[in-house]
Amino acid sequence: MGNLSISDVKPKADSGFGATLPAGTPAPAVADFPRSRLPVAPPLSMASFRRSGGPHVSSILDAGPARLVTSGRVAIALALRQMGVGTGDTVLVPSYHCASMVEPVIWSGATPVFYRINPDTSVKLDDVAAKLDGRAKVLMATNYFGFPQDLAALRTFCDARGLLLLEDCAHSFLGEYKGRPLGSYGDYAIASSMKFFPIYEGGCLVSTRHALDQVALQSAGMGFEAKVLINTLEEGFAYNRLRLLKALCWLPMTLKNLLWSQIKARRPTGAQSMAPGSSDGGFGFDPRWLDKRSSFFSRAMLKLVSRTRMGALRRRNYLHLQQALDGLPGCRPLHPVLPDGVYPWVFPLLTDDPHAIFGTLKMAGVPVIRFGEYLWPGVDAGVCATSVDLSRRVLQFPCHQELTEQEMEWMVGHIRNALLAQKAPPL
Repeated sequence: MGNLSISDVKPKADSGFGATLPAGTPAPAVADFPRSRLPVAPPLSMASFRRSGGPHVSSILDAGPARLVTSGRVAIALALRQMGVGTGDTVLVPSYHCASMVEPVIWSGATPVFYRINPDTSVKLDDVAAKLDGRAKVLMATNYFGFPQDLAALRTFCDARGLLLLEDCAHSFLGEYKGRPLGSYGDYAIASSMKFFPIYEGGCLVSTRHALDQVALQSAGMGFEAKVLINTLEEGFAYNRLRLLKALCWLPMTLKNLLWSQIKARRPTGAQSMAPGSSDGGFGFDPRWLDKRSSFFSRAMLKLVSRTRMGALRRRNYLHLQQALDGLPGCRPLHPVLPDGVYPWVFPLLTDDPHAIFGTLKMAGVPVIRFGEYLWPGVDAGVCATSVDLSRRVLQFPCHQELTEQEMEWMVGHIRNALLAQKAPPL
């Protein structure tokens, strides 16, 4: 779901860490990193509405009927409910994960059982088979960073063993596999639209095999609708997008901030938020959002933003990062080849000295994401040494469609300098 993802959190530029912690786990001490100078996720700009020629880009919305909700983790919970998962069942979850993938499983009453993955993040099917004890009901498989699993093989595996397949497309809203859109192989599939679109919240539940008639959604209210619009605009303003609109909105935004500061001062501690925690970098699962539909603004953006442009620019930016960092010491791309039909969420870089590089880049204001930085309690090298290694060594950098050429060059320069500095001889 990146800075989370967990299955899904929209990474915050000034968070300092990329993954989530399980509920009840105290947060580690976080360095006082400055806010990222570049947007971690796509901000709204006038360029967001440009149309682009080119081949059709498939998305999870092409896979089948969809329910648009506020986050990927909500979609996971709805999928588990639709699959009848409950107490006494187990859900097979990848050992490389973030907590928002696990929290809905706990909420459902089922037990998460963590399976191993290979160094390229593919599912280790022999380990999954070894964990089938009669209680396993669902296999959750994640298309990490936008790169699909061998979904045809997973479908065959699940059909042969009576397992339901939950296709986690939190990192892969766009893309296809063997001519079919991602999301079309699972019994149910989920995605996190706010990782790909310039929106404040959003996720979806899709199924090609089952009706979603029982998934009834309702509005979260006018306060939620207003907050989504305002926060999306403010994120664009913060990164120097929508400059004319920012100037026009200066007075009403100033008044809004004054009024909101007074409201917050008077609100009792623990008062319910008008937006899900997933939108603000949280990691828990709040069942209050289970029956809430995505905002009107976010749903409209799914139609107005060109998927063709989004896909082309994400591929271009990914390849630019790959070429610029090729051959540098102490690193290599997790995926050295970008196959056709893959539209990545981020650029994952496998590093030899991630701690030093992470701190250097964060202090410079470079956006860095760390999916799965904190694994669920008990998931250690004994469970899956590969997952522990990836959670520590893989740093992710944005390659979204709203990054300008100047921003890309600035980011590349700082990444190159940080990597070269680790190997520089002492004076």
